[in-house]
Amino acid sequence: MTEAPRPTSTTRRRFLQTTGLAATAGLAGCLGGSGGSSLDELNVAYMPIYPDMQYFVMQEEGLFDELSVPVSGKKFSDGPSIVQASAKGDFDVMMFGIVPAMIVVDKGIPAKITAANIKNAMQILATDEFAALYDEHGKAAFTKFEEENGRKFTFGTFPPGSVPDILLRYWVQNTLGLDPEEDVNIKGLGGAAAVQQALLSNKIDGTSIMEPVPTVVDANDAPFQSIAWAGDFMPGQPAAVTLMHDRLREENREVASEFVRLHQEATQFVADNPQTAAEHASTVIGESALPVDTARAALDSPASDFITNPHDIEGGAEIFADYAQTLGKTEAQLTVDELFDYGIYDSL
Repeated sequence: MTEAPRPTSTTRRRFLQTTGLAATAGLAGCLGGSGGSSLDELNVAYMPIYPDMQYFVMQEEGLFDELSVPVSGKKFSDGPSIVQASAKGDFDVMMFGIVPAMIVVDKGIPAKITAANIKNAMQILATDEFAALYDEHGKAAFTKFEEENGRKFTFGTFPPGSVPDILLRYWVQNTLGLDPEEDVNIKGLGGAAAVQQALLSNKIDGTSIMEPVPTVVDANDAPFQSIAWAGDFMPGQPAAVTLMHDRLREENREVASEFVRLHQEATQFVADNPQTAAEHASTVIGESALPVDTARAALDSPASDFITNPHDIEGGAEIFADYAQTLGKTEAQLTVDELFDYGIYDSL
């Protein structure tokens, strides 16, 4: 594949100086002049996970230079930590899983989803041995596994109520017609690193996980393979989203719109420049944990379906809202209107 030319930060700044100066001045005017914006900087919380790929690109490609306020990014290892920080009002933008985003909204923190980051992001992995059993017997393979091994099949994934956990429970219950509490064992292990280590050390029989973990496992010749993909049984499955605090989304709408526009530009950049996007992912996540070659291979996975359009995940969000409430992660079953602000994306 021939990649599109990479616009450098210098080129972008020159573009702003020569052709975008009037637009920038107009934006400043809308915000009340150079000192009129209520935002001195844009505070962004993100996670070093593939579903936050747009952040990697925006940071490494210098897209943040196009905003009228400086960006300060803070990395978190998990969604619950971002939820906790959001209670203090620390962040204007939060890029994390849709379930933590629902928890933030359910807690009454004024925020809504303005962009999706990815859809159809989860793969169900199982050992090669079980995959052969599953190919032959379908859902009955879980019963046969228990008969042969004297124990239930054990999935290890993110903690209960997380995106991978809910997606796994949905697949077991709604696609296979089994009971996720009775017919299998689902163990919460922590984040992606913990799941990856459990797979590589053969501590679990399978998982529900996003890229690049399946590709890392394959690169290490671990005896696991995909037996299901979210895009086949829950088209439009939501994963990570971009949640905006109302002080940005409502009080500084122009800046919010610029952020979503850059998000969309980053999404297109991944499609047009996969090698460079892989390099950025390796840089942000860490080359020792994710070599560039592995990062590039992961982009060819159907689970690397990066998007910006929040409409694309509406149906899946309704399913997740139901599960989040049933599992006690939210007090209420949140509606689409409570979760999403489509206006910013639709105005681009």
